[in-house]
Amino acid sequence: MPAWADKYQRLVVTLLLGFCLAGSVGAQTSDLVSSSALRVCADPANYPMSSRDEDGFENKLAEFVGAKLELPVQYTWYPMATGFVRNTLNAKQCDLIIGYAQGHELVLNTNHYFTSVYTLIVPKDAEISDVKTLADPVLKGRKLGIIAGTPPSAHLARNGLIAKAKAYNLVVDRRHESPAVDMLDDLGAGEIDGAILWGPLGGPLVKSSYPDFKVIPLVSEQTPPRLFFRITMGVRLGEKVWQRNLNSLIRRNQDEINSLLADAGVPLVTDLGTEVMEISN
Repeated sequence: MPAWADKYQRLVVTLLLGFCLAGSVGAQTSDLVSSSALRVCADPANYPMSSRDEDGFENKLAEFVGAKLELPVQYTWYPMATGFVRNTLNAKQCDLIIGYAQGHELVLNTNHYFTSVYTLIVPKDAEISDVKTLADPVLKGRKLGIIAGTPPSAHLARNGLIAKAKAYNLVVDRRHESPAVDMLDDLGAGEIDGAILWGPLGGPLVKSSYPDFKVIPLVSEQTPPRLFFRITMGVRLGEKVWQRNLNSLIRRNQDEINSLLADAGVPLVTDLGTEVMEISN
């Protein structure tokens, strides 16, 4: 056999072996996803998103996905803090995180299934109830609540509102402390004039427990950082088949997902965060 033919044959064998190994790895990765249950990774004390009593809107979304896949939902509970992905999804204890910010490197994101935005929450009868942006001069001298380190903090600083702001902890164990609830309680007690919260957190809390408050989605901010974010579901890195199955499910059922979120009180905005979406139930 000529030398060139021998090299060609070895190259073909090497390529075929590589394809076989790639297929084997893909099959093993897919085998990690349970076929008998929808195994969900979730925080047990992150209401209104998720809770051990399964009353959060992410729990309802999990039930919706499970029903579409004809699978019962099983939970692995772990606080949504450092180590959450490592000890749940990557430890093969579960196969799906219902809510995860788009573009995070720890997981493989599905297509986003909603976009939401930070909000300003005020009493309905307050003088500042018509505010549309944190740059509004009517906010000068007001005391606003803010979760420390979140994007709206930069807007408060730019607009001269940070000195009087009251900061609440960002990283906590929600089983023992709830900064969002503390902030809204302080608003009700008159200790602050307004509360700035992530929409999927503040909107449902107001709808369920604070009927005298108004939720103002901050879609009119003209300067960075952006205050809107797209939310996906998260799966293990490499699980492309599982990701594609979920993408298809989201695409086919987007209207129902929107209705479920809107019914929970989540403010939904367009993909570019410029308008509030009106969802009819």
